[in-house]
Amino acid sequence: QVQLVESGGGLVQAGGSLRLSCAASGRTFSSYAMGWFRQAPGKERELVAGISRSGSSTYYADSVKGRFTISRDNAKNTVYLQMNSLKPEDAAVYYCAADLAPYASGRAYEYDYWGQGTQVTVSS
Repeated sequence: QVQLVESGGGLVQAGGSLRLSCAASGRTFSSYAMGWFRQAPGKERELVAGISRSGSSTYYADSVKGRFTISRDNAKNTVYLQMNSLKPEDAAVYYCAADLAPYASGRAYEYDYWGQGTQVTVSS
């Protein structure tokens, strides 16, 4: 069993930055690839960024490439999402998720555990 708790969301002006954190319980964090998803009202949940269990491989959606950075610290059981140059269209609830696999999947249904989500609001 893995519990995920996100933090770091909030209100930011367009062009600003936020850093999301996701703290995981349990001793097997390094066994999981991790993903950051987001869901805006009326839209499907989408994978924003993913990172392999070792941290050596990352994935980014085209819409966030060059602006967002995913990283993890397996010693601290934490995955991060640094979000720079935020746009109004980045506003959503952001979720972290754990996938018992070497690499992060783009399919939400393949993830085993989910956090409760953290709201990101970007004002124009």
